[in-house]
Formats: sequence, C-alpha cells, structure tokens
Amino acid sequence: MVTIGPGLLPELVNTSPLLRKAYEAVVSDPEVPVLWELSNIMAVKRLKYNDHGPVHAHIAAGAALSIFHLLIKKGITPSLIKDGVLNNVEHAMLVPLLAGLLHDIGNSVHRDMHERIGAVLAIPIVDRILRHIIKDEREVLRLRQEVSHAIYCTSYDVECLTIEAGTVKVGDGLDMAEGRARVPYRLGSVSIHSVSALSIKKVEIEEGVQNPIRVNVYMTEMAGIFQVDEVLVPKIKTTPLRNLIEVHAIIGSEKVKSYP
Repeated sequence: MVTIGPGLLPELVNTSPLLRKAYEAVVSDPEVPVLWELSNIMAVKRLKYNDHGPVHAHIAAGAALSIFHLLIKKGITPSLIKDGVLNNVEHAMLVPLLAGLLHDIGNSVHRDMHERIGAVLAIPIVDRILRHIIKDEREVLRLRQEVSHAIYCTSYDVECLTIEAGTVKVGDGLDMAEGRARVPYRLGSVSIHSVSALSIKKVEIEEGVQNPIRVNVYMTEMAGIFQVDEVLVPKIKTTPLRNLIEVHAIIGSEKVKSYP
C-alpha cells in the first residue's frame, strides 16, 4: 500500500538507475522548472486556481508509476510492449514518469487547451532527456510520441489509447488530498468544488481483490464524494484501466461508496 503524496516519486525512481537518471535529467533541465513556475503563475496567481506546478507534477508522476508497477506485478502487459513499440518494460516506465512530470506544462501558456499545448511543448524537452539516457534514436522517437500521447490524453474529453497514458491520467486525478482536487476551483471561494476538495484527507493505492488496483479515498464527510464522482471516476472511464481499478470512498472506518 502506498499513500499518494510528493514524497512517493523520489522513492520510486530510486528503484531503477534508468528512472533515476531520467528524473534527474528532468529536474535539472533548464526549461522544465521555468515551465512549472509559469504554470503556477498562470493557474494560481492569475486564475486563482489550485496548484498546477512542481508539487502536483511530482504527485501525479508518483501515482502514475505506482499504478504501472502494480499492473506489471499483476501480470498486465504494457501497451507499448503489446503493440510492438518497445520490447523493454523498464523503458515503458519512462512514459508515466516523463508524462506525469510534464503533463501540466501547457498551463504556462494558458489553461485553455493546456493538455494539447503541453503535448507539443514537451517534445523538445523529452528529446533532450531521452537522448541523454537512450542511444537508440528510433526508440527515442517512439518513446517521445508515446509521452506526448499521454500528456494529450490527460484532457477529460480524450480517450487514452495505452495503459501507460491511462496511468498518467488516473495519477493526475489521484492528487485529491487536502484540497488539491484536479477540478480547478477558485481559491478562497466557497463552492461544492472547494468544500468537497477539503473533505478528502488521504488517497492510497494498493493491490485489489477483484481488480489489480484498489484506490482508497479517505474523507471526513460525504461532500468528498463529489471529487470522486466528478474528477477521478470520469478520468478512469476514459482509459484502458477502466476494468482494472476499483475505488472505495471511506469515512473513518466505514466504506460509504464503491466503484467497481
């Protein structure tokens, strides 16, 4: 069982020299930290929305990688392997890592269509990072396009076509605890978005019983259900993970709603 939070990703990347090298290349890249900063300026300072910067990027990427690891453990074949794009599972892990970290950089331009903008902005960044760790140019190009696909598919109205992209979209939706809901809401305002977001205290991922993945959403009151119904579940339904994840909303020790 893992708890979703900003400290999860550093733990996961330390399990693989390749992931560690890729992660270090991202955080040391001259462009990425600036795009994270500008994304938060646009989202938080100008639009008065919740966080879309480096902390959220780390949380989403950590959640995506955790889901991917559990799926592999449960014998699920990654789409990139199944479709003949790659033959290395560790290289396939670079998609949830890089797309998770970069999925919101389009906010540095505007909130409107930021997923589409981000998919394009990420291309030269991903090129730099992948060429730093992978020598095969053909594989670099293949992975780059899959990362762009995963970023593009974080949009609510776009269907994910790979398991890897699905982990990123769901990982994005799992950043829900302590007011960090992925439906943007006006900071300081009182609405169903803000009340529901503040009701969610912790999100966990573990092996499921009936499905490979189980997500536990702990909340203090029923208002938190709004975030699960309107944020997380719609994201899951637009991914290949729709039949692989079970979600449970919990208040105290009582399971108040389940989503098979």
